[in-house]
Amino acid sequence: MRIYVCIKHVPDTEARLEPKDGPKINDDEIKWIISPYDEFAVEEAIQLKEKESGSEVVAVSLGSPKAIETIRKALAMGADRGIHITTEDFLDHHKVATALAKAIQNDGESESEATVIFMGKQAIDDDSYQVHIRVAHQLNASVATNVSSFSYQSGADSVNVESEIEEGAKEKLELKLPSIVAVTKGINTPRYPSLPNIMKAKRKKVKTLSPEDLGITDITNHEEIINLSKPQEKSGGKIIEGEYQDTVPQLAKLLKDEAKVI
Repeated sequence: MRIYVCIKHVPDTEARLEPKDGPKINDDEIKWIISPYDEFAVEEAIQLKEKESGSEVVAVSLGSPKAIETIRKALAMGADRGIHITTEDFLDHHKVATALAKAIQNDGESESEATVIFMGKQAIDDDSYQVHIRVAHQLNASVATNVSSFSYQSGADSVNVESEIEEGAKEKLELKLPSIVAVTKGINTPRYPSLPNIMKAKRKKVKTLSPEDLGITDITNHEEIINLSKPQEKSGGKIIEGEYQDTVPQLAKLLKDEAKVI
């Protein structure tokens, strides 16, 4: 079984982002990581590989040359090889999905067919929540999102998942292979790469491709980032001290005259 996991190189959740040149951020001092939901996807892919003898896990990422760090993290966790689609250009979600799908379709390094493609349900930098659905459309594959449970019986032509829906409810789905499984937190606990595995990851193969290598020559985007700006800083709150007989009239006056909410 050939298992793919699509991962994204994103700024650390604790990073302080500063706009640069309009639609970009200043990334000189930023720490970059695997998008957290994608870590759950990597772990689920590796667990499936461990159950299915002879399987391999291929990590696929699109991004700048720096994204190789994210692929190496997945390899250190247990993925077997990587595919790095390198570009400095902004690609909208449709173009990203097209590139990922074509990289998987054109990957001829194994005789087995792609059966399951794991992804995080969304990336934490843009929260688009749509690339997995677009990839499924490109590959004519079944798809489930917000998946919190996954199971597969050896030799079956489908997988079973539980997907979280509104108000804490869950639905059980059977997906015909090939399938895209977009996972959420709680499906597993991602492993920490050991030092020996980190060293081994440096020797694992990573194929480098450009969008042109995949036949993507028209980079006309349907989405565009016009500008990035920091939210306005809010002024500090006011503290009214004293007994309620005195403070309630003061509060009512502030709400009426300054906040203008009453």
